[in-house]
Amino acid sequence: MTHGVGIARAEEALSALEDMTEGVQPIALEEYQQRVTKAQKLMREQGISAMYLNAGTNLEYFTGLKWYPSERLVGAILPVEGNVTLIAPAFEVGSLTQAMVLPMDTLLWDEHESPYEGLLDFLTEQFSEGYKLALDESTPYSVVAKLEERKPAKTMCDAKVITAACRMHKSPAELALIQAAMDMTMAVHRATGAMLHEGVTASEVRAFINEAHRKVGASGSFFCIVLFGKGTSYPHGVNYEQKLGKDDWVLIDTGCKLHGYHSDITRTYPFGNATEEQRAFWQYERDLQQAAFDAVHIGKTCESVDDAVRVKLNELGLKADYQLPGVPHRTGHGIGMDLHEWPYLVGGDKTKLAPGMCFSNEPMVINPEKFGVRLEDHFYMSEEGVFWFTEPSRSVDDPFNLL
Repeated sequence: MTHGVGIARAEEALSALEDMTEGVQPIALEEYQQRVTKAQKLMREQGISAMYLNAGTNLEYFTGLKWYPSERLVGAILPVEGNVTLIAPAFEVGSLTQAMVLPMDTLLWDEHESPYEGLLDFLTEQFSEGYKLALDESTPYSVVAKLEERKPAKTMCDAKVITAACRMHKSPAELALIQAAMDMTMAVHRATGAMLHEGVTASEVRAFINEAHRKVGASGSFFCIVLFGKGTSYPHGVNYEQKLGKDDWVLIDTGCKLHGYHSDITRTYPFGNATEEQRAFWQYERDLQQAAFDAVHIGKTCESVDDAVRVKLNELGLKADYQLPGVPHRTGHGIGMDLHEWPYLVGGDKTKLAPGMCFSNEPMVINPEKFGVRLEDHFYMSEEGVFWFTEPSRSVDDPFNLL
C-alpha cells in the first residue's frame, strides 16, 4: 500500500469520529463536600487529627484543585473538623484561587519563609502538641524529612488509610465519567483498526490514536502502547521503531482522561491471518479474562480473583506462578483518577471486593520471544452485581465486536 493511500485511510477513519463529551458533567461541588465529610468521619474513627494532601491526585480528589507538585510546597490540610486549608506560595494565590472548586481557607508563605515551619505552627495552633498527622502517600520524602525535624515520626501516619478508603469506592458520577472515557477510547480502537496498513510505523499509529482521542473530545491520549509481531511479547513496549508487516500480530493499549478520570483498553489481533498458535493463545487470554470476571463477588478478596486466573492457567497447561509461558503479572488494577490505583487484583491483596470498586481485567498471556496477548477491559461492582464498562472481544477475528 502506498503512503498516500495510508494517509487517505487514516483521514477517513478520523472523519468518522465525532465529539462524545456532550452532556458529560464534571464532579460537582456538592460531591467534593461529601468527600471531605467522609474523610473526616474516617479520621475520627482512626484518631487522626489532620491529613496533609500534597499537590496532585489526592488534592484534586478532595478539593477539585488541579495543581502540579514542584519544589514549592503546595498542598492542603484537611482537619478532622472544620474547613480545608490551602498551603501555598503567596505569589500563586491568585492562580490557585481561580482553580479552586471547593472553597478553602489559605495559609500562605513567602519565598524567604519555610512552608514546613508555617505548616507545623498552624497545626500546633489548631491541635496543640501530640496531634496525629496523616501524610498523603505521594508526599516527597524531602517534605517528610523536613516535618520530622520538628514532629516525631511516631505521631505521623500514611494517609492511604483515608485516601484509598475514599477513592476506591466510586460514586455514580465517577462511574459515569469512567464509562464515558471508556466509550471514547473504544471508538478510537475501532478507528485505529480501520486505518492500519502495511508499512505503517508504530509511531504513526500512536500519532493517529492521539489525534483520534482529540476528535472524540479528550485532550489527546494519556498514554499509548503500539506493538507489532514479537514486540507484543513485551508487556509495556520496546525501545525501537516498528513497521507493520503482512500477517503481523498487533497489540494496542491506550487511554485518555475525561474530567480527571481515566480510560484504559487493550486489544490484540492479527493484521491479516493468525497462526494456529496465535489463535490458541488468544483464546487462552479470553478464557483467563472470563475466569477472572466470573470469580468477582462482593465480600471475596482481591487476591481470590487473581487466584482464579492461576487455577485456569493450570487447566490450560500454562505456568501458573507468574512464569512463562503464562501470565507474568497481576490480573488487574484499580482505576479512577489515577490510571493504576488501589486495590489490586493480585496475590496478597486481601482487600474485600465492595460496591463502587473498579478494576482492569488483563491477565496478559505471553508466549516468550514469539508474541503476547493482552485483552483489557474494565468492570465495576454494585449491589446488583458486576458489570463491564466495555464488552470483551468476541473472537480473534472480531476484536471490536463489529460482525
